Amino acid sequence: MFWTIAGFLIVLGIVIIVHELGHYWAARIAGVRVRTFSIGFGRAIVKWTAKGGTVWKIALLPLGGYVSLYGHEDIFDRKKFESLPPEKKKGHYLSASGWMQAMISAAGVILNFVLAFVIYTVLSIGWPRQVQLPVIGQVIQNSVAYNAGVRAGDVIARIDGAKIGNWGDIIIAKELAASRDAKIAIIRGEKLVQVQLSPAERWGLIADGAKTEMQRKNIWTGIRAGAREVWIQTKTIITVLKQIITGERSSKQLGSFILIAQMSGQALAAGIAALLSLTALLSINLGILNLLPLPVLDGGHLLIRGIEGITRRKLQGKAMEYIFISGWIFIGLLFIMTMKNDIFRVLGW
Repeated sequence: MFWTIAGFLIVLGIVIIVHELGHYWAARIAGVRVRTFSIGFGRAIVKWTAKGGTVWKIALLPLGGYVSLYGHEDIFDRKKFESLPPEKKKGHYLSASGWMQAMISAAGVILNFVLAFVIYTVLSIGWPRQVQLPVIGQVIQNSVAYNAGVRAGDVIARIDGAKIGNWGDIIIAKELAASRDAKIAIIRGEKLVQVQLSPAERWGLIADGAKTEMQRKNIWTGIRAGAREVWIQTKTIITVLKQIITGERSSKQLGSFILIAQMSGQALAAGIAALLSLTALLSINLGILNLLPLPVLDGGHLLIRGIEGITRRKLQGKAMEYIFISGWIFIGLLFIMTMKNDIFRVLGW
């Protein structure tokens, strides 16, 4: 239980703090006054007021965070902003240009991806790791791979055009293939053989445990490896979300804070490298989630700024309020569904 709680607070705390700092710094650059910077929701456990007037606090429920900007609520009633005296407009959210408002919305997501890139780069450079090479040690008889002609000793070079460097890449590529056929390029001796594997829960491939390699990157190759890992994980998460939306994959795979806590506890017990790797992955997850075009999320704000930029009209009034309420309802339903998934998973249902 200790590892679970400690790991959860560390991982989620880092990811949320970085995300909210993105919004905070962007607001300061845009000249918008930040009223509150909160890690968590509800009653404050610790809080203090900075010189610039921003209230910094750590709240009771560590399930997220927020940055409260002066005047942000006036997006529903711009006439209120227009009626303010000049001195009251200083530092107001609506005093910032549309581009600066968009930057404030996007900055949290950008910093999440930057955090993931930095972590993956540091892990590539500072933590040499033994990787399983994509050499097949055994093919289960009558499996998908066996029936397609794959044999022990084959080396998987590419899957659906993506280069395969280790066994982990094979697992990711299979996830991306999901319910469609996967095109596999295999090196067999001096020949390049092409096969096609149909969708299945397992392809029937077992790695050759003796074929491993110790990998450690220099600064340049580490940076490239960090960028590549961010790209692969981003692509994987987006593909999985798309497959859940289209029904190709079950929504039962989605998890809530319970799953995050379990994974964080396991990672903390496994060591600093595992904890950092999970932090990077969750940072990408948070970034992608916030880019969804829902009004209460950063992606929704960016969509609204985009519509306003194209139409040259400011969205406001009751319609905007209803849009935001519908967004909160959707988030609430998603939270209930993921909590149900986790509870059923814990109970073994």
